[in-house]
Amino acid sequence: MNLTDAALNSYTPEDAVLILEDGQTYIGDPYGARGATFGEIVFSTGMTGYQETLTDPSYDRQIVIQTFPHIGDTGVNDEDPESSRIWVSGYVVRQPSPIASNWRSTRTLDDELDRYDIVGISGIDTRELVRHLRSAGVMRAGVFSGDALLDPETGAVRPINVLLAQVRDTPKMQGRRLYDEVSTDQPYTVEPSGEYEGKDPLFTVVAVDLGLKMMTPRLMSQRGCRVHVVPSNVTLEQIEVLHPDGVFFSNGPGDPEQAGPVVELLREVLAAGHPFFGICFGNQLFGRALGFGTYKLKFGHRGSNQPVKDMTTGKVEITTHNHGFAVDAPIGETVMSPYGDGKFGRVFVSHIDLNDDVVEGLQCVDIPAFSVQYHPEAAGGPHDAAYLFDRFAELMGSEQGGHRNA
Repeated sequence: MNLTDAALNSYTPEDAVLILEDGQTYIGDPYGARGATFGEIVFSTGMTGYQETLTDPSYDRQIVIQTFPHIGDTGVNDEDPESSRIWVSGYVVRQPSPIASNWRSTRTLDDELDRYDIVGISGIDTRELVRHLRSAGVMRAGVFSGDALLDPETGAVRPINVLLAQVRDTPKMQGRRLYDEVSTDQPYTVEPSGEYEGKDPLFTVVAVDLGLKMMTPRLMSQRGCRVHVVPSNVTLEQIEVLHPDGVFFSNGPGDPEQAGPVVELLREVLAAGHPFFGICFGNQLFGRALGFGTYKLKFGHRGSNQPVKDMTTGKVEITTHNHGFAVDAPIGETVMSPYGDGKFGRVFVSHIDLNDDVVEGLQCVDIPAFSVQYHPEAAGGPHDAAYLFDRFAELMGSEQGGHRNA
């Protein structure tokens, strides 16, 4: 429930307390681990795929609200995670399922949250909370339960103003560089799969991991690609050693304005003539590499029901999103890329969000490079945009043919 000023301290260590940096306070039940957690509070509108959401590295340092009221009914399995761990910093749901029932389920969501020490809260009016965030914008927040609600010296319940001060002391998402902490430590390779399993790869892709989801190299491998996944601190020389037919920049967390080193790396990749494909954070870095700015959205796009128009075909897709930043580029016209007096030639906005006209994709005319802001690899669905991996393969194939005929 949302509390009035008169009831602000009417909670016990058996409760969980959610506090937003503007003072909005909610009391509910603990969910997952007990303790304290902080982060930018955001909401996801997906009706399915909560396990994929929790394990998406792009949610690093964020407290996620599920707008769908009933969460956890299919439990947790070992096939659906998008990474090796849960990345959200906190979890907010209205009604956790009392049971986990699915033939693939191996444990409950509550146990999985506890396993990764994810502090959550349930039993609050998530609809009212989301309406508030859509009006006020996303912001910092904290979830407190158990001993985190107690003063360690007196044992008394700590007042709201003390907890609120902790929330306001935490860093804002704008200005944070986070991609290094979610990137892989060591390179690894995903070999061609499906009909291409055991065969020589059609293409070699170097995927720069800025918060990569497992489904991305898997979908590339199904198209005959050998995918070398490399850390975020990779150099162009290390990329060149792998003789790529294409280079990919992944999704990831944080503020693209704080990603100077990987923006410079991307400019080197583009200048070297490698076909490029970027998703989400990779789209924002592509925009910055071309010389466009980026900005923070009021409450972002997160969920699996966002309508996007492909401006090159006129097709409208229902897509999955997870981004709080966007590229500032002109819609409806082809312009010279601002960086280096047009060094990378002409570029245009290839995709837009039909809800708010946010830029959802960029495509170059004179060099083999494009990107999208949303997630065509969406493991939990929908799969309307999976064709973009075919488009990347076609781009690499065209460049291969061009080199052979040169």
